[in-house]
Amino acid sequence: CVCTEYCNSCSVVLTLEAKCTREGETVMVTSRDLQSHDPKTNTMMTTMATIDEFDQGIMIVKLHKGQEIKLTCIARKGTGRIHAKWSPVAAVGFEYDPYNKLRHLEYWIEEDAKKEWPLSRNAELEEAPADDEPFDYKAEPNRFYFDVESLGSIRPEDIVSMAIDVLQDKLKTTESALQEGQAILAGGGMAGDNVVGDGWNQPMDGMNPTGW
Repeated sequence: CVCTEYCNSCSVVLTLEAKCTREGETVMVTSRDLQSHDPKTNTMMTTMATIDEFDQGIMIVKLHKGQEIKLTCIARKGTGRIHAKWSPVAAVGFEYDPYNKLRHLEYWIEEDAKKEWPLSRNAELEEAPADDEPFDYKAEPNRFYFDVESLGSIRPEDIVSMAIDVLQDKLKTTESALQEGQAILAGGGMAGDNVVGDGWNQPMDGMNPTGW
């Protein structure tokens, strides 16, 4: 979506109406009381409530007798690139070469590095090096481990899959731009230039060639 504020493609309008009419009663108004005029949104909210029956929603306000609340909310979609509040990720862990075969890390030790620096669980997925194994200074990392912790709005596996899709789209855009640039250079100039056969740029109509 490229709108400047919000539209039907990137937002949902939610309404809330609650009132307390009984003496000595406290009405707990939560996010579960929000309603949408969009049937699809209401269906999704009902489904989420069914999945976790113990989740009472996020507290908004407490009402006593005679108190009432009416409000309209606009829920917008966004990405973490724009603001962290839209990021579905709590934390990401990254590691490669758990045995430090490449010697990219220099451990600070007192006596024994193996005792003072325990291996991560990722080491179980690789073969341990021999004690007398020679150092391969030409080796490069070829396996990377990521730990993705979700905030709960999107499953971790879906976060990774969606991130890969975004990365692929960016690579396609970059590839397309490079191909376009190569085509322009092969033609002898840049887009928008007046190019003749020998590659020299000619002035636009009405311009004085001596003013180059």
